[in-house]
Amino acid sequence: MKKKSSISYAKYGYIFSIPFVLAFLIFSLYPTLYTAIIGFTNLKGVGRTDFSFLAFDKLFANYKSILNNQTFRIALGNTLKLWICNFIPQMILALLLAAWFTNRRVKVPGEGAFKVLFYMPNIITAATVAILFNALFGYPMGPINDLLQKLGFIDKPVYFLAYKGIAQGIVIFIQTWMWYGYTMIIMISGILGISPDIFEAADIDGASGIQVFFKITLPNIKTILLFTLVTSLIGGLNMFDIPQLFVPNSGPDNATMTTNVFIYRLAFSGGYLYNRASAASMLMWLLIVACSAVMFFAMRDKEEVALKKQKKLQAKEAKRIAKGVN
Repeated sequence: MKKKSSISYAKYGYIFSIPFVLAFLIFSLYPTLYTAIIGFTNLKGVGRTDFSFLAFDKLFANYKSILNNQTFRIALGNTLKLWICNFIPQMILALLLAAWFTNRRVKVPGEGAFKVLFYMPNIITAATVAILFNALFGYPMGPINDLLQKLGFIDKPVYFLAYKGIAQGIVIFIQTWMWYGYTMIIMISGILGISPDIFEAADIDGASGIQVFFKITLPNIKTILLFTLVTSLIGGLNMFDIPQLFVPNSGPDNATMTTNVFIYRLAFSGGYLYNRASAASMLMWLLIVACSAVMFFAMRDKEEVALKKQKKLQAKEAKRIAKGVN
């Protein structure tokens, strides 16, 4: 009889995971915990490394100060508005393009080139995008101003970023333009993971393209949609680069100030209020965790949950019967 090998390869998995674990502990977990601690201290000022905890009755003073700060409320409102207004068109556009590229009845000429072009804005750095759109909407000379003047829409150059609605609209457009290609690629990968037999059965039954999309495609990429929604939420609530680099001083009435821009200015401008900036950061972290939990709960597979409950009840019933027999 052949002797079974006693060699265990599980240890190699742990060994290969060590670099990631170390990087996570040093560059992610430690800064997060340190930030959480700073929120309960009086740490502020350049070069100051010693800090003391606030008195117990004032332990949440930094958090109360942030919650009562009118600028923070404006920044939070802007952040939510900018995220929602760019996420909805981004998802619609990505889903339509993904459905188009994966349609078995339509062969798109140059499909690979289109995918590269749509994804390309995502690989351009934020600084480059900010410079590009600053040049496009330049004042008093810029391509957009020149075009609108030649078409007769305006008589003289307009400083677009001086208007709250226009400044927000441009930031929303930039965010949508930068990220819809990435979302499209994720959607395409999800659709390609669906069994072709399902689509073949739909074709045999004479289902239309719209019926296939809503009855087959969307239900089968529910997990991908949840992933996209959560990652977009995290990215949207952490929006910083474009609002900071593109619009000088956050535009009129802090129109494009996001919470991350607010936190950056608290920590690295003026009084260097690290304690309050940390408190604001943790408030946003709690908001992201809460919203993500709601999304996971709302988009859970209800049939799978019901099936698990049924199996638990059956297991309990089986144990009860077994005890009764004994």
